[in-house]
Amino acid sequence: MSENCLIGRQPIMDRNEHLYGYELLFRSTDVNAADIRDSGRSTANVIINTLASFGIMDLLAGRKGFINVDLDMLMDEVLELLPPEHIVIELLESIEPSPALVERCLLLKEAGFVLALDDHQYSPDFAELYAIVDIVKIDLLLTPLESLPEIIGFLRPYPCKLLAEKVESIELFRACHALGFDYFQGYYFARPDVLKKRKMDEHAATLLKLMRLLAEDANVEDLEQAFRGSPTLTYKLLMLVNSVAFGHRHKIQGLRHAIAMTGRVQIKRWVQLALFAADGDDAFDHPLVDLAATRAGFMEQLAFVHPHLRLEEESAERAFMTGILSLMESIYNIAIEDIIANLNLNEEIAAALIDRTGHYGNLLKVMEHIEVLDMWSAAEMLASIGISPDTVPGLQLRAFNWRKPGEGG
Repeated sequence: MSENCLIGRQPIMDRNEHLYGYELLFRSTDVNAADIRDSGRSTANVIINTLASFGIMDLLAGRKGFINVDLDMLMDEVLELLPPEHIVIELLESIEPSPALVERCLLLKEAGFVLALDDHQYSPDFAELYAIVDIVKIDLLLTPLESLPEIIGFLRPYPCKLLAEKVESIELFRACHALGFDYFQGYYFARPDVLKKRKMDEHAATLLKLMRLLAEDANVEDLEQAFRGSPTLTYKLLMLVNSVAFGHRHKIQGLRHAIAMTGRVQIKRWVQLALFAADGDDAFDHPLVDLAATRAGFMEQLAFVHPHLRLEEESAERAFMTGILSLMESIYNIAIEDIIANLNLNEEIAAALIDRTGHYGNLLKVMEHIEVLDMWSAAEMLASIGISPDTVPGLQLRAFNWRKPGEGG
């Protein structure tokens, strides 16, 4: 089995719709390989090796990583090589309660791991485990909504928190939120097309103008002029630059200082991402911003190794912008053709955004496969493009990690 893996991250949100963690899905980039989630020691070793090569902090950005394990892997000592402060061990629904299972879970808890029951359906047979595990995940596709109050009533006497899994719509999210669920997971948070679209307000229009000015290498005076009509936006972006670029080491006093210290490329990217953060959002703690950042960052990295795009000086930046703009139409009530016209985009980016054609369109399709955890299709498309699987883990790490404070620009 190949040890080169694509990693899918599905966001897990708290009650405030802030990122709590990610469920991690591992899939070999060898399209002929068996499912990497098959049971057995080899699966455990591949997952451990993958996490080791990625770097757990860079992969998770300080949040929890949920990993599915079957009984064989749960009992394997290799599991204890994972950093317990960052990992949530999910016991697959195929695992049956037993004294040996209870004993193993107690040992893992003592080692500092967070434990969860995956795709769980309530049963009194699990009473001992309910007292041990930290999270019970309830699959909404398997559990009718009308039966949830009774199930919650059974589980509430235990110290475990409840996670609603496969939240596919805003209606389901609101219903589970009202029932008191602590965490939420599902394509509602990963698919922007189900979100309520926003009007292109003054802040967004200013950001589009700034994107165009930055793309045209406008001078600092023109950039400052674009900000003058929106003091709130100016403050928000300066705060972002302060927090992201240098932490507490350097406080940026104004836009000119920010551009000089941070660099136009990084400023440009933060302007692009700010389009996804509505007023009142905690900016980059929002799942949609996280999705946009990862999509754009991975497309940029893929452009560096693309057989054709790597020969063009501007291709990485164009790939990044394609990734960002590909989500714009889902967020705002504005046609993608209008966005393209406002930004005066070149024909290759426009073709990718409108009908997913060309080199950038193919990279965009790779990302869309990964985001719905269709890793097989993504791996097949990467192979057809001519991108070696050996390069993928490092590229994906940089895509996850490009917003790390102190880097970039």
